[in-house]
Amino acid sequence: MTGAVVAHQCGGSVLVVEKEAVYGGTTAKSGGVAWIPGNHRQAEAGVRDSAEEGYAYLKALIGDSVSDARIRAYAMRANEMLRYMMQHSHVAYSALPKYMDYYEHLPGYKNGGRSMDNAPIDLRKLGADADTIRLGHYDGLLLPFNVTVEEGQRLQEMSAATVLTGLRLVLRYLLDIPARLKRQRDQRLTLGPALVARLRLSLQDRNIPLWLNAPVQQLLLDNGRVCGALVNREGSSHRVHARRGVLLATGGFSHNAAMRQQYQQAPIGSQWTAAAPGATGDAVAMGTQIGAALDFMECAWWSPTYTIPDGRVMALIAGKSNPGSIMVNRQGKRFANEAQPYEDLVKAQYASESAGEGAIPCYLVFDATYRGKYAVGHLKPGKVEQDARLPPDVFTSGLLTKAETLEALAAKLQIDGGALVQTVTDFNRHARVGEDPQFGRGATKHDRYYADRNVSPNPSLGPLETAPYYALRCDPGDLDTKGGLLCDEYARVLHTSGAVIEGLYAAGNASAAVMGNTYPGAGATIGSAMTFAYIAARHAFGAPGDEGAA
Repeated sequence: MTGAVVAHQCGGSVLVVEKEAVYGGTTAKSGGVAWIPGNHRQAEAGVRDSAEEGYAYLKALIGDSVSDARIRAYAMRANEMLRYMMQHSHVAYSALPKYMDYYEHLPGYKNGGRSMDNAPIDLRKLGADADTIRLGHYDGLLLPFNVTVEEGQRLQEMSAATVLTGLRLVLRYLLDIPARLKRQRDQRLTLGPALVARLRLSLQDRNIPLWLNAPVQQLLLDNGRVCGALVNREGSSHRVHARRGVLLATGGFSHNAAMRQQYQQAPIGSQWTAAAPGATGDAVAMGTQIGAALDFMECAWWSPTYTIPDGRVMALIAGKSNPGSIMVNRQGKRFANEAQPYEDLVKAQYASESAGEGAIPCYLVFDATYRGKYAVGHLKPGKVEQDARLPPDVFTSGLLTKAETLEALAAKLQIDGGALVQTVTDFNRHARVGEDPQFGRGATKHDRYYADRNVSPNPSLGPLETAPYYALRCDPGDLDTKGGLLCDEYARVLHTSGAVIEGLYAAGNASAAVMGNTYPGAGATIGSAMTFAYIAARHAFGAPGDEGAA
């Protein structure tokens, strides 16, 4: 949708096709955060940054695994994209001053301001299109109303500001009388759905058609140049010709079990991903049919996930960092710093599994103090929702296990009880003084971001010593895959020969990630997707400043 807005603004005639019956893809299931180095909203948040510093950080993290030109294009043009979209569309982002990059030891790191939160929007502004936006991933979970990233952080702080924020949000929700009378979901969209809604509204402004139930069957070629696509719209085939180009933004291949098993480390499948169901590798299939090169097919935007009894897969981002918890493999031992970036945690989980330690699944183990104070995933704190009020299938499904002793918990999980007791004993001894000599948990700003800042000396560490004890089953999931069509700095898809496939562009998880096998900060997925969609559209229309434009 970003590419469509830009192409139209450049004078183009644009069509957007979506294979599912709803639009929004994985973005609509996400936090909607965009990572934009050197963005123009940082000054308002008191952050000093530049595109050059962003490039230095990315280069130090990614190295030579991605072309320097592509890394530089993202760093230098991300804010150009943001300014353009905020000027020409309904997209509205503000910098998050406390949401840091993930690797503070690298040059160019910033402790806030690059990860950006998009503004809420009233769903009713979409009119009839409100019925077909992807919603419902979080329905019935945690809160009845939607919150922004910044509001969510304040609600976790457990301070006076938490109470005020909560009261304001509850009142706003209750005072939306028309929605309450109709028993509708919260009409104030935030996070990923808000970004999708703002982009859809921007398409509406331009009368850009969006076909639903319209999968692309194949790309059309004319003397080696992509000149359109064969689209199946509600059972009828249409040859859609494109004078300037085709932009593939079909997501990754998370839900293609065969493709995952072909390219990625075992054990793997499609059951642990939090991506939208339409992410089945369509771009990879169509691109390779015409000789496109692939890269990073073994990689994903990894995150621990868990599956709730109704089948929804949820990413576990925050709960793993709070004091009074550890994550263990089936040997009953810790295998990583639980509070580290979620991508790195899953990589550590796979390493533990490969070492024969039985880390798939693993378990987030916590005590009654933790259960009472903190949300874990979609489960409300015990002080808000006691165990007796939880749906029984939370326990009977094996998602959450409870026991009065660690030995009994281990027996239920079929893991080594003696090792679990020893692990907790060793962990507790150090946690009481705020130390983790084994993995260094809580040593970085990232580790402490999702932790309890009221706990000292280390907000991420506290002993597990109050019965009963709990364990949440965790799988090595992802937000989507990273592998896809190899592109140059203009988002043009490259042939296996190294030549450009004229007329074909890719962005988002359909393309091989500009981040390579790394994850620089929250919003790197959406930030890079929007930036390269912007670059692709500008290049296709020969916009000023896009050298070598078609």
